Amino acid sequence: MTAPEKVVITPAADEKIVPLMVYIPGRLIWGEAVVKEAIRVSTWLRTNVAPEVLTLFNAKMLIPTGGSKQKPIFHPELSVFVNQIIAYHLIPPHQEPPDFDPTEPNRIMEPVTLWVDTFRFDGHLRLSALSSVRKYLDVTREAFTSIYDVEISNPLLPEMGTLKVPYLIVRQNMALYGKKAG
Repeated sequence: MTAPEKVVITPAADEKIVPLMVYIPGRLIWGEAVVKEAIRVSTWLRTNVAPEVLTLFNAKMLIPTGGSKQKPIFHPELSVFVNQIIAYHLIPPHQEPPDFDPTEPNRIMEPVTLWVDTFRFDGHLRLSALSSVRKYLDVTREAFTSIYDVEISNPLLPEMGTLKVPYLIVRQNMALYGKKAG
């Protein structure tokens, strides 16, 4: 059996290719998405132009389990229903500008640790200075929440090390939220 070959992607004039990492239950997937040039990918799934199905080209998939070193499973094309996506982010060094004004008064970056399946996300939640993580989660009804300056690790995949991303979004009701330890 021969290994599948990489797909050569040729975007249209109004499209771009963006490297994404996607977290779904029991899986980590990364690959290339083709999107309209005007789309801000890091907030895409929070908008009314979000697709129902996300297609990743030259996709690799890991099924995190303890034990021997893992090899990614390659798919030239892999479609994921967006309602399965727990979290996603651009793959470094690819990044977009922040989605907020850093000079906005009365806002804080609250340290948090999120658990998404077996992945640990140490980052910051942007809140009102008068709020807390608990209050934010109690009153916010958005599907996806933004997490900033994130360090991603997985105790089942120590060989993965720590991945640092400036921004990710997480499906709010599919993550565990903890005060950042230490």
